Amino acid sequence: MRGPEPKTTQRARMLRQSDNDAEAKLWSEPRNRRLNNFKFVRQFPIGRYFADFACRERSLVIEIDGSQHAESRRDTIRDEFMTAEGWSIARFWNIDVLTDMPAVLETIVAICEGRLTEAIIARDFKFLPAACLE
Repeated sequence: MRGPEPKTTQRARMLRQSDNDAEAKLWSEPRNRRLNNFKFVRQFPIGRYFADFACRERSLVIEIDGSQHAESRRDTIRDEFMTAEGWSIARFWNIDVLTDMPAVLETIVAICEGRLTEAIIARDFKFLPAACLE
């Protein structure tokens, strides 16, 4: 059966209403194709997970996390699932979105335009191309 799942839609709506400051600030940029004409959506369901932001056209998930996510086993499992499903993942820290938005946006554009293709795993940023894991 095709069409939206009512429980999934309800959960996504609830998550959109509870955005943190960094997510709300970032959303003002890519919404309505404002970021180099790439279409992003918020709280996009992928399996049992919800991506903070997703560009379906580029199969890119953007996650905005606090530093408590730096060594999260749950995030590693989530990343493994999403990359296995064909999604690339970029994880930014909240503080970077709040204090250095131009760099965050340039990184997102570089990924969408195919200028950033190699995995990057740093303390405060992670980019995992689809099916590329640590």
